[in-house]
Parts: sequence; structure tokens; C-alpha cells
Amino acid sequence: MQENPLSASGLKLEKILPADVKRATIVAFFAWVFAVYDFILFGTLLPEIGKRYNWDAAAQAEIATFVAIGTAVIAFAIGPLLDRLGRRAGLLWTVAGAAVCSGLTVAGGALGQWPLVLIRSLSGLGYAEETVNATYLNELYSAANDPKLNRNKGFIYSLVQGGWPIGALIASGLTALLLPRIGWQGCFIFATFPAIVIFFMTRRLKESPQFLLHKRIKELREAGQHSEARSLAGEHRVDYEEHSRAGLGEAFRGSALRATLVLGGGILLNWSAIQVFSVLGTTVLTRVHNVSFENSLLILVLSNVIGYCGYLCHGWIGDKIGRRNTLGLGWMLGGAAFAAMLYGPGTEGVVVALYSLGLFFLIGPYSAALFFIGESYPTAIRGTGSSIVHAMGPIGAILAGIGVTSMLNSGSDWMHAALWFGALPCFLSGVLIFFAKHVDPAAVK
Repeated sequence: MQENPLSASGLKLEKILPADVKRATIVAFFAWVFAVYDFILFGTLLPEIGKRYNWDAAAQAEIATFVAIGTAVIAFAIGPLLDRLGRRAGLLWTVAGAAVCSGLTVAGGALGQWPLVLIRSLSGLGYAEETVNATYLNELYSAANDPKLNRNKGFIYSLVQGGWPIGALIASGLTALLLPRIGWQGCFIFATFPAIVIFFMTRRLKESPQFLLHKRIKELREAGQHSEARSLAGEHRVDYEEHSRAGLGEAFRGSALRATLVLGGGILLNWSAIQVFSVLGTTVLTRVHNVSFENSLLILVLSNVIGYCGYLCHGWIGDKIGRRNTLGLGWMLGGAAFAAMLYGPGTEGVVVALYSLGLFFLIGPYSAALFFIGESYPTAIRGTGSSIVHAMGPIGAILAGIGVTSMLNSGSDWMHAALWFGALPCFLSGVLIFFAKHVDPAAVK
């Protein structure tokens, strides 16, 4: 293995080989698949857990709401850890957190509602997996110094991000298979084993050279060796002053403030649409156009397949026309498709076509979004900034739930609620993204 010794600083950066990139991509994919599996599993099995402990629908809804809040808090906290301890350490923490969360859920219900909320809040580590993956893989792909990889890294990452629909389908399929045989407790115990295997696979990964460089510059600066630190930064063509600024507050200063406000607002609005059309998709379909529940379930299975295709397409398009443009246009088209679905003809073929098209443009752009978010921040706060933006998602979902509930309680119907808290926020999230600064992926260090 070739190394690049840096005598002035004592830093040796290992060359990132194609085998390192391949291994990291595969591990990140499976880590995300099973993080999603655990994430979806809880929502799927919450009625069974409620039945076991005699929790009514209101109590279950309250648990789900507080778990969403806890998830956002934990996902937010992983960012500073990512910037302080490293990308590889962040990956280890999130994978381990998903395994622990699955295992403890078995006993959580018996302890009561609040202990279960605290335990399931750890699923925020699993949710944060996509932030960690995007940050780590973006840096690793750039460090590989492979022109072909750099031209197509958005598409390659979309294969990893596509673990969401795959994880959702695995959760649904295995629940149907295992629940009658081993019960809901067994389903959660089963979920811990893949995470444990992935944890040991993660330990073999290399740290990103960008983080190692940032860490060494920071160490030299804190030791008072400012000339050596500046020399090291200059040798690697990175902004020394930029590397000297770290911490949570830096995400709200300078050029980073624009990224935090615009991207955070965009994700918050977009997750309102996800809550309405993805999480509550069966309800919208059955209440607005009287689609049968059985057919609505088939449509949701189809939507996961369409979502995966959407990831691949938007990842590829993002490499061609830029991730900001791909993201903004995709979400605007998604909002338009959902509005047409709500107010268009009620024939099942038209409803399915427009709903599928909406999901394609709602979910698919996330393969471009997560890379674009990471590219919008410097190395020193890439994890922190990304986690702030990412944590806006569950908050948007909570606000959408509150808004839809308020409208329905005041006498409105699902068609109008889905428009105001689903289609419109989806369109506006795309408009807002165009206020973000364009980032040249080739210039990201």
C-alpha cells in the first residue's frame, strides 16, 4: 500500500484504493438497509406492541410522536460526534445504536411507555446513518482521485441510498413471515443480528483522508504550531482559516448560515410531504379516491420499487446537471404530481400513475440531496451542518401530523389537508432549494 509521508507534520495519509471504495460502499449500503429495517419495523409492529400492553390508539399515537422527537434529537447529536471523532467512528456508533435499539425494544414495552420512548429514540442513530454515509462516502470518493468515480459518484451513492425502499420491503416481508411464528419480540431480536455483523465489517474500513487531515491541522494549531499547520493546509490546498472554525455555532455563521437555513427549511417542508404521502399514503388513497385498502397496500409496495428507481435516476441526473438543480426541479415536479392526483380523475389507473410519479419525484431526489448537503459545508463542520439539516426531517413530519389533525378536527377533509400539508410543501421545498448556493462537486475537499 502506497503512503504519502508528510515530514513537516508527522502525518501519513494512506492512499484510497478501489478496493477501499468498494468495501465502504457495500458496508454503507447494508448498514443503511438494516437501519431502515429497524426504523420501519417499529412503526409496523406498534399496533402489536400496543395490543400486548393494552395501549389504545391515542397512546400509540403519543408514543410515535415522542419517538419522532427523540429521533430528531439523537440524529442532531451525531453530527458533532462525526466532526470530532471521525467518519468511521460515526458509522460504528450508528450501526451499534441500531443493534442496541432493536434488542432493548423487546423489554422496553414491559417497562412502560416512557422507557420505550427513550429506547426507541436511539433509532435516531439509525436514521442518522444516511447523514454519516453521505459524509463519509463523499469524502472517500473524492480522495480516491479517480476521474471516472468523481464523474459518477452521485449515481454510485444512489445505489447506497436505495437501501431505504429495500429496507422497508424487507421489514414488511419479514414481519409477515416471522410475526406469526416468533411474535413481535422475536422480530426485534432477529433485527439485531445483521447489525452486529455489519458492526464488525465497519471496523475494517479506512477513515477518510479529509478528516485525518483536518484532525492533524487542528492538533498542530492547538499545540501552538501555527506555521506547521498552515504549511500542511497549503500543501493539501485547503483553506486554513476554514479548518480553524468548528463547532455547532459555525453552522450558523458566514456562508454556512445560508446552507443551514435554506437546506434545513427545504428538508422540513419536504418531510411534511413525506409524512402525508408516504407514511400516511394508504389513508390518503383510501379517503380521497376510495381506493380499497388491499389495493392501497399493493400501491405502497409498488411505490418502494418506484422510489428505488427514483434514487438511481436522480443520482445519475445530479452528476449531469448539478445536485441543486436536480433536487429543486424534482421536488417541484413531485408537488405538482401530487396536486394533480388529489384533484384529477378518480379512476384507479390515473390515481396510481400520478401517485407513483409523485413518489418518484418526492423520494428519488434524496440521493442527490444528501450528497449536496455534505458538499455545502467545509470539512470542519460537514457532519455538524449535515446533521442539523437532517434533523429537520422528523420535525417537519411532526408539524404535518399536527396540521392535518387540526384541519380534520375543524371539519375539513383529507383532500384539502393533503394539499396544504403534502403537495404544497413538496413544491415549495423545491423552490426553496434554488436559494442554496450552487456547489461544484469537483471543488469539494
